[in-house]
Amino acid sequence: MKKWLVALAGVMLSLTLAACGSKTVATTSGGKITESQFYSSLKNTSSGKQVLQQMILNKVLEKQFGSKVKDADVTKEYNNYKKQYGSSFNSVLQQSGMTASQLKTQIRSNLLLKEAVKADTKVTDAQLQKQFKSYQPKVTVSHILVAKKSTAENVIKQLKQGKSFASLAKKYSTDSATKNKGGKLDPFDNTDTQLDSTFKKAAFKLKTNQYTKTPVKTSYGYHVIKMDSNPGKGTYKQHESELKSQIYDKRMNDSATLKSVVSKVLKKGNVSIKDSQLQNVLADYLTSSSSSKSSSK
Repeated sequence: MKKWLVALAGVMLSLTLAACGSKTVATTSGGKITESQFYSSLKNTSSGKQVLQQMILNKVLEKQFGSKVKDADVTKEYNNYKKQYGSSFNSVLQQSGMTASQLKTQIRSNLLLKEAVKADTKVTDAQLQKQFKSYQPKVTVSHILVAKKSTAENVIKQLKQGKSFASLAKKYSTDSATKNKGGKLDPFDNTDTQLDSTFKKAAFKLKTNQYTKTPVKTSYGYHVIKMDSNPGKGTYKQHESELKSQIYDKRMNDSATLKSVVSKVLKKGNVSIKDSQLQNVLADYLTSSSSSKSSSK
């Protein structure tokens, strides 16, 4: 399960820390609980403060970068998650305590934050060339997974004899998700975190229509990998946009960078906390003396 579910569940709580008054939230045999009572109790909890921080950040991000994030961008990301989890998407969403609407809201928040990171990042030619060293374009491969090395060697022997990869995948592969699709996996590049690093390294060495001549061992067993489509690495100038995106993503995953960016966004947002008991809710960001450089390391 990807980290996004954990991260989103932590901030997407169905709470509103505004417009609280005498409206009744719940009634009991011992009396009622009003919105103001609920608010007073909630605002001093870590969860309540976290939600308020997120709400404030969303407001200032929308003001500063809202025009850069389109509804279509949110929908695209949402559909990517749906595709990734397939038929289990709804159950995974429920297990994380989220609704589809809450997920879309958080996706938008993340995209807004990425725009803030991009605005804070000056990408140099040297950084692009450095990123290009580990860059690999999206490739599509098929694989046959077996438990024994000898079985994998037998599969390779049959491939050399002219047997079709798809038929061998159906016959031998223990990967039930792909064996009936000729072993085909979803496209991936060097930023993929789901596949085994040994598997990726072996795959990236293959040209289109080539297959591994020796079994590739991972924690799952032994693989025979066939390259279905490899466009070739090309030059870094040809992939400048993708390389920049990867640099931005690296900064998005760096906590020190995010803290610095959020601090700048909040200061520019002219935030004023009116509740005296919540005066320090943004202290970690607004009083921090540490800041990261505006260029990617």
